[in-house]
This record gives sequence, C-alpha cells and structure tokens, in this order.
Amino acid sequence: MKFIHIADIHFDRPFVNLSDKDILGDLRRLEQRKIFKKVIEYIKLNGIEFLFISGDLYEHKYVKISTIEYINNLFKQIPNTRIYIAPGNHDPITKNSYYNKYNWNSNVKIFNSKTEIIEEPEIDIYGFGFDDFYCKNSEIENIEIKDKNKINILIAHGTLDGGNIEEKEYNPLKRLELEKKGFNYIALGHIHKPDYSTNIVYPGSTISLGFDEFGKHGMIEGILEKNKLDVKFIPLDEEEFKEIEINVSNIFSKEELIEKINNLKIKNNENIKIILKGNRNFEINKYEILKYIINNRIIKIKNNTKIFNNLETLSNEYTLKGIFVKKMLERIKKKELSEKEKNIIEQAIEIGLNSLE
Repeated sequence: MKFIHIADIHFDRPFVNLSDKDILGDLRRLEQRKIFKKVIEYIKLNGIEFLFISGDLYEHKYVKISTIEYINNLFKQIPNTRIYIAPGNHDPITKNSYYNKYNWNSNVKIFNSKTEIIEEPEIDIYGFGFDDFYCKNSEIENIEIKDKNKINILIAHGTLDGGNIEEKEYNPLKRLELEKKGFNYIALGHIHKPDYSTNIVYPGSTISLGFDEFGKHGMIEGILEKNKLDVKFIPLDEEEFKEIEINVSNIFSKEELIEKINNLKIKNNENIKIILKGNRNFEINKYEILKYIINNRIIKIKNNTKIFNNLETLSNEYTLKGIFVKKMLERIKKKELSEKEKNIIEQAIEIGLNSLE
C-alpha cells in the first residue's frame, strides 16, 4: 500500500506575530492553499491509495467556510484515495465544528474521541480524534490489535514522551508503550518538526508557521507491506524562515544601522528576522527602521539591545538627568517587575535622556 501522511497545516491561522508587516499573514495563508494543492496533485500523479491527516488541518476559531469548501473540493479530485483525518487540539471534533456540520466528500473518514477501527481486506486502520482543545488521556494505551496478521495502522494527534505540564495537556503518549502494541505504522501529528526515524512518525507542519520552525517542511510518502516499511520526506514549502543577529555596540546612528541591514545578502526564498543585540548608542525604533529597509524579505526586527549609558554613575549626579535616572532605576530594581516591564523602563530612560539633551 502507498500512502501520504501530513499534519499541522493550520488553515486560516492568523499569523499575528509572524511579521512587523501586515501583508505577510495573507501571503502565508495563500501559501497554505498552494502547498495543500501540491499534496493533492502528487497523490493524483502517483496513484496514492491513502491520505492520513494527523490533526490540526485547520484553525477551529478562525477557519472560514470558503476554506473548508476549498479543502473538500480538492478531496473530490482524488475519489479513489481514502482520506483519514484524526482531529487535533486546533481542529477538535466539537459539536459545532465543520467536521460535524459540513457534508464532506464520501472518501473522507473523520475519527472522534472513541477510538475506532476501519477494517479493510488486508489493512486495519485505528483512529483517535480530539473532541476538545485539550486531551489528557486518549486511552490509546488500552488498544489491543484485533488481527495481527493484517497491516495495522494508528492515526492520532498527540505528544510523544512529553516532559512538561503543557505537553501533557495534548494527548501524552509513551513511545515504549506504542512500540509494544505492534502497529506497522503510527501516523502522528502535533510536533511541527519531521521525525521519521522509526515507524512512529511525525511529518511536521506542511509549511513553516514562523521563526520557531526552521528547516524543511512537507509531507511523508510511505510504501507499507506487512514486514517492510519505506518512507521518505518530501519538502513542499519553498519559503524558509531565518534569523540574523546584528551587534549594534559599534554602530552610532540610525542611518548606519539601516545601511548595515540593507547590505545583508538574503536569498529570494528567505524570510528574515533581524535580532539586534549589544549596547545601543542611540534610540532604536524598529518600526521607523523598517520604513527604510529596501529588501522586503526582512519582515521582522527584534530589539534585544541594552542602553549604553553608565546609568549608576549618572544617577549620582545632582542634575535633572541624574535625578530622573535615579528615580527610574529605583523602579527597575523592584523584584516583582517582569523582564518585559524592565525593558520598557529602560526604553523610557533612553527617550527621557534624549529629551533632556
């Protein structure tokens, strides 16, 4: 049997923190459609019998009916491919979800929170789907394979060997327990980085969803026999997200910084976040700097710099500047302040000192 395994597409994701430029969220949503169409075209051209979607196909809170219709119309183009969907924490099969209230094409099977077995002549497919935004116990560990002479596949969304409290909110699974079950292939979703070193597989997200998702993104193609599994990762997303650090300690003006950023060598498929670090010698307004950046591949600037002035020395001066800095430093030293609040005060000091020049 030949199959494609995908997960974590997140159709209609808002992408609110992706870029300092408004348009990129719209471009990424268009890219989601383009990539999904690539998957369907590949299935048509290569006679793929099964499509496994291991959750987070769309964003329950944001998805539009037009997007659901776009997905389903593509499913109609592969009528001979059986499509199995295991809803995840972003697209749970709730009472008002499109999984329940939309009339999906006949080749689509959507699993719910009661583990179900789909029996085919030589294959049994087990599936579990989220029915809420959290799942602490799917009881997958209680599954007993019905017929070990057949090819057995499990499709689910969950966290494998998660250690922290947050990870245990999203269907925690143990690798050793799953291995004991005897499945020939386990199609998981939720982790956005590909992992296909064993028969317990995460395909990763089909497109990069931001700067925390470096590397290649795409789908898994598999050929599965009873005692043989061949899988390969097929990249789909032509765009890549990268970070570039710039130390501003030896930069003394806004113009000099803009010139340095504009001289960076950036590829046409890269989306860049500039991270400014070091001691700054002038006030840095990232939105003001972005106006003068020539390369539209630079989509975000993060200011991690620290103010250069020797504030402790200045605070001991009996001047207007000294009194101002002393009062502000007293606020910074309060233990209950968060790092974000301290950074805001530092920025206020910088603006205040510039005003007092």
